[in-house]
Amino acid sequence: MRPTEAMDRPVADQAPPSPRLPPAARTDAVDADVPAAVGHVLDALLAERVARATALDPVFGRDLAARVARFTLEGGKRTRSQFVWWAMRACGGGPARAEAALRIGAALELIQTCALVHDDVMDGARMRRGRPALHVDVADQYGERYDDAGTPAPGRRFGEAAAVLAGDLALAWADDTAAAVELEPAAARAVRELWSALRTEMVAGQYLDVRGQVASAPSVARAVRAACLKSALYSVERPLALGAALAGADGARRAALSSAGRCVGTAFQLRDDLVDVYGDPRRSGKPVGGDIRAGRPTALVAVARARAEAAGDRHALGVLRRSLGRADLSESGLAEVRDVLEATGARDTVEARIGRLVDRGLRHLESADLEPEGRRRLRELLHATAGSPPAPDPTEARALRSPLVAARADGPVR
Repeated sequence: MRPTEAMDRPVADQAPPSPRLPPAARTDAVDADVPAAVGHVLDALLAERVARATALDPVFGRDLAARVARFTLEGGKRTRSQFVWWAMRACGGGPARAEAALRIGAALELIQTCALVHDDVMDGARMRRGRPALHVDVADQYGERYDDAGTPAPGRRFGEAAAVLAGDLALAWADDTAAAVELEPAAARAVRELWSALRTEMVAGQYLDVRGQVASAPSVARAVRAACLKSALYSVERPLALGAALAGADGARRAALSSAGRCVGTAFQLRDDLVDVYGDPRRSGKPVGGDIRAGRPTALVAVARARAEAAGDRHALGVLRRSLGRADLSESGLAEVRDVLEATGARDTVEARIGRLVDRGLRHLESADLEPEGRRRLRELLHATAGSPPAPDPTEARALRSPLVAARADGPVR
């Protein structure tokens, strides 16, 4: 059939029938490799979505739908999906909930695609996961070139506009996937409420992030609040809560998992702030110093500024003032910022805070009545997410609940 003939047909006739997704695997098979199981669901789901988009319009299918699918399938460790699965398993969920957990995990991978694609546009980032960011890739396809600072030629913002639409498409697919999960009324209501909260919190965190680049320097507390909204809730707490809701967990288990997720999710964002300044681009997939050059109001910078002001350190304040928000900041300039972060004690302070948050999160996890294997897997995930040392054995976990450790971990953070 010629392309014009296909386009003349009614849209309903063009869309291929929805293929059946792979049947829910046995829970022990999924336990062995959760990312692969979620990947299988995404394979079928996205093949269907891309086929429908291509039937609607071949260019749209090729330029946007296929890129959204590729970005989603090729990226990340599927950590959010793993939190959903292992929270469900830790709360006693079994085969009857496997399909729902995998589909919710797939939906989270799609909303992550939305967040990252939009984030790269807002940040003017050129690289993601070691490859050109989606807006750069689309622009390059159509001959729209970016300069060394990642800025398009005047009046030419096609790549960015296309990426905004690609992120919107990923969000629409995520919502469709979550809405299609079949659950009994009580669980469906709980999942729907959590999903709604997650999306709004994610946008709120992103807004505070970009607002901080033009507003006055935030306090440490405000910077941590933004980190909580941007990452802690969306990346850890809500995925855990979704898994618990799928399993029909009681209030005590839901509360313990949510508290654990909030603590470790905040630690995750603080770790990400450190990686941005001190990390290895070969591992992170993006250049170091992006937050500094964008003038992003991270907690790390807020701590450094607060300490420099308290000490009357004019040199440190001067370095921060002339470096933050400079897209053309040199490597030597970035090295100066690193020196300030270390001289003021900001780096050590944030590292210490990460440790306390992880300890606190683990105590919340250990306080819950959970299935042993699920608890163990969640403990490992929480440690890996925060970039902290390997998970403790059960003896060490019991030590975390001791009054001495509890008093130290719950003490004030400066």
